[in-house]
This record gives sequence, structure tokens and C-alpha cells, in this order.
Amino acid sequence: MPSILFHRALLGVFLALWFACLAAGAQALWRYSATPGGAGSAPEHWPANAPFQPRPGRASLVMLAHPRCPCTRASLAELAQLTARGDVDACVLFLRPEGAAPGWENTGLWETAAAIPGVRVLADVDGTVAKVFGAQTSGHVLFYDATGALRFSGGITAARGHQGPSAGGEAILAAMRGGEPRLGRALTFGCSLLTPATPQ
Repeated sequence: MPSILFHRALLGVFLALWFACLAAGAQALWRYSATPGGAGSAPEHWPANAPFQPRPGRASLVMLAHPRCPCTRASLAELAQLTARGDVDACVLFLRPEGAAPGWENTGLWETAAAIPGVRVLADVDGTVAKVFGAQTSGHVLFYDATGALRFSGGITAARGHQGPSAGGEAILAAMRGGEPRLGRALTFGCSLLTPATPQ
């Protein structure tokens, strides 16, 4: 009998520790998914030193992305939803870190972005474009209207890797349709563009 009680007690301790570990892991995962990246400071008008200029009379949407950030897949999915629902010239620029060989940025995320109808995909060599637009986090989106004025800057997901409605997505959709966005800024959830992975 003492042996049975001992084993039951040991099992109880083991189960308690197991559930505690599960709870701690879930809490850490939630905290990570809900933690935004750096916001940066976007120029209020389309920057003259940008490597490309918008077409006259056209609104422009720019997304800065890290090609190896798993969180960015959700941002691209939301981008596809937006471009399908509104008229805008959209471009996704994937970081190629300093010292990385050409093609480092050509990952599955690049292919996903390139498959979105009407979206242009380019390499952001050394993160030059991200610096021009003040983006620090993968998935950062900037929307400039037809006059070149910034209407929105931030993320279009509600959490890291989370697809679905977000304040940022709703703001861009309103701006694309000629309305006034309810907000001009939103948190961006993704990997840092300032500390890229070691080139491979």
C-alpha cells in the first residue's frame, strides 16, 4: 500500500509540473505573439531619395519584409486580401542584408509575394529602402495616397503570424477606397529588419 501511495503522489507531482510547464509555455508564446516590433518613423510625404517613385495620380502601398521571418507569411496573406479589394500600386521589398549574396532573399515568402496579382517584388539591398521609409520590423506597410501624402504606417496583422481582421488592414482599405482611415498608425508584428539573420 505505501508503495502505491508513493507512486500516486509521484504521478501527481509529475502531472502538476507538466501542467505548469504547459501553462508557462502557452503564456510565453502568447507574450511573444503579442509583442510588436520597432515602429520607426515614416516620412509624411513620399521620400525624394526613394529608389523608385510612384506613378502620377496613383496611390502606393509599400511593404518592407524579411525573407526569413515566419510571421511575415500572415502579413502577405493580408496584403493579398487588401489588393484584391482595392486599387493600389503595391510593392514588397525583401531585405538582403549587407554581405549577403544575390538571391539570399529568394525564399518561399518571395514566391508567395510574387504570386499576388499586381504586386511587384524587389530586393532591398542592405536594407536601404527600409531605412528610407523608417521601417524597422518585417511586415511594416506604408500607404501613400495619389498626392504622395502618408495615410498609414504600420502592420496589417493583429499579432505575430495571425491572419484575420486588424486595425491596420481596415485603415488601409478605407484609404484605398478614398475614405478617411480611423487611424494613421498601427503596431507591426514581425521580425526585426535591423538585426537580420547571418547571411548564408
